[in-house]
Amino acid sequence: MSCGIFLFVCLFLSERFFFSVGISSENSTAKDGYRSFIISDDMFWKDGEPFRIIGGDLHYFRVVPQYWEDRLVRAKALGLNTIQTYVPWNLHEPKPRRWVFEGIADIEYFLKIAQELELQVMLRVGPYICAEWDLGGFPAWLLAVEPALKLRSSDPDFLQLVTRWWDVLLPKVVPYLYKNGGPVIMVQIENEFGSYGYDWNYLGQLVDCSRRHLGEDVVLYTTDGATRDTLLKGTIPGKDVFAAVDFSTGEDPAPIFDLQRKFNGVGKSPPLSTEFYTGWLTHWGEKNAETEAEFTARELEKILSLNASVVLYMAHGGTNFGFYNGANMGQADSDYKPDLTSYDYDAPIKEDGDVENLKFRDCLMLTCMTWNPIYDKIPYSAIRSVIETYTGRSLPPIPPNNERRGYGTVKATEVASFFAIIHTLHDPTEVVVSERPLAMELVGQMFGFLLYESEFLGGKDSLLSIPKIHDRAQVFVSCPGESGQKNPTTVGVIERWSNRELVVPALECPSDTRMLLVLVENMGRVNYGPYLYDRKGILSHVMLGSDVLKNWRMTPLSFTNLSSTFQANAIARAPWTTGPGFYLAHLTIDEEEGGKDTFISLDGWNKGVVFVNDFNLGRFWTTSGPQCTLYVPSSLLHKGLNSVVIFELHDPHPGLVVRFVDRADFSCGSQLLIS
Repeated sequence: MSCGIFLFVCLFLSERFFFSVGISSENSTAKDGYRSFIISDDMFWKDGEPFRIIGGDLHYFRVVPQYWEDRLVRAKALGLNTIQTYVPWNLHEPKPRRWVFEGIADIEYFLKIAQELELQVMLRVGPYICAEWDLGGFPAWLLAVEPALKLRSSDPDFLQLVTRWWDVLLPKVVPYLYKNGGPVIMVQIENEFGSYGYDWNYLGQLVDCSRRHLGEDVVLYTTDGATRDTLLKGTIPGKDVFAAVDFSTGEDPAPIFDLQRKFNGVGKSPPLSTEFYTGWLTHWGEKNAETEAEFTARELEKILSLNASVVLYMAHGGTNFGFYNGANMGQADSDYKPDLTSYDYDAPIKEDGDVENLKFRDCLMLTCMTWNPIYDKIPYSAIRSVIETYTGRSLPPIPPNNERRGYGTVKATEVASFFAIIHTLHDPTEVVVSERPLAMELVGQMFGFLLYESEFLGGKDSLLSIPKIHDRAQVFVSCPGESGQKNPTTVGVIERWSNRELVVPALECPSDTRMLLVLVENMGRVNYGPYLYDRKGILSHVMLGSDVLKNWRMTPLSFTNLSSTFQANAIARAPWTTGPGFYLAHLTIDEEEGGKDTFISLDGWNKGVVFVNDFNLGRFWTTSGPQCTLYVPSSLLHKGLNSVVIFELHDPHPGLVVRFVDRADFSCGSQLLIS
């Protein structure tokens, strides 16, 4: 039998097998004092009563903890009774066996707030989450394991690390399960695996690990695209795991829910769309994604008219703070598309929590409860109106928008060239020397930037070739020993999506040797598709003329406590005219006004990273766009002096100023710069 025919027969038999399995059909009557959430009679049942999920994704790791309650209250006023959130492994285990569950990673606190607000939770524990998040939520140190792990597979070495992670995470979830008095009604296994691979052994072992911690009576679910092929590959036979679907907004939901029923079995398939897209993501160089509110409301109405359950993706997008943004790929390794810092997603609750309910003065007293064409262009009001119509519930009043403040223009001062202060940005013991350039992960640099240096014999112009750069490299040349005294000469930029050769100019130096310096930026790891195994840095040989450069020195760079370092005047303030450097500004907030939400505008700057009071707000790239501003939640500011450190990779604003404005701006840059 040929491999193709054999696979077809296996898939056919598997599909037939799916018809006879699913969630156990239990008595839907709740016992006295016993909390239950089950599936029976093609419905969800909560404590013996039919329950329709009207949910929305809201990711705790994209919102500062001080605003978790605020965003959840807005979600509840939208009409949601359930919140869906991912759990990013890389946030909670940034280094092997270093567990983090504080601050923005305090998932238990987030679940407590949801419980207090009487919101149910659908928990997507991965281990892979996608989510336009770096490496799909996997810790980057997995890419440093040798021999290389096979991610998202039944590779025993990979599964051993997943099990170790879940042995820490899942016991923390147990007290928050619905049966134990908490809000968690369902737990998702993996995420859209049917679009990636075909490994039931892997999925089955994830189920077994989940059951071992959470119990046999917890509703587990998968989410896959609404095709026969993806459901065959992504659902799990014989394990009583509910198969949910997602599909493009605008598709006819009725035949999709019929297909879903075939995989869950008769009586075991309440129709559920776990990702109803209210908007879409945006990459650097693209026009900011926008969705018509009327279209979104109309398509949501189609689903709710079928008495189906639905989860909005996203209800509130939030922000990819720090270096955690992901990236997507086209058809080739060079077709790389990094995501913006903002994850606004054109969601009904905007990045700063704004629900735009004050946009039209006709919307009086914040009580836009009924459908009115004047509210059609307000996503929040349009979605809320549909939900209220189809649930028959009286919804809570809409909270007013949080107060924002434009603090005006602040002057920045030049601190130092990157090359003048590099010695303050790394631990000398972490510098790695190797005959060939190594990936960032192999030298322990998981995020941000890595500096590569190699000496070569100079004296004439030479052609430089670096075939594989992930993701963007700035190339410099200098005489040996000049670092910190004189800035290197800029050679040019090599980018993953438009790789090219550069001419390295001859320099007049006291000796025959020259120094090549390559500053590589990790712009976010791929989070979806076949290119998921996405190491960063220089991933190939480096050719200068006909020679392969050897004997590399690699310096990991740390950006911790920058403001205190600069304010202490502990660095040499060498003058420079162009190239990467640090700039320091101060925002003074009066005692009377207090800190308010704001946005920092980088219009007029080029590309880099911004830190406010040593908190990494994320990346800016205004020459590419479309994002011109970075969101600054009020909790990051305090009365008195606030520090703003800008790491600019190219040329600063000619006036060395930044502006604090009261609204987001997605109108700058050339757009479509990355093709």
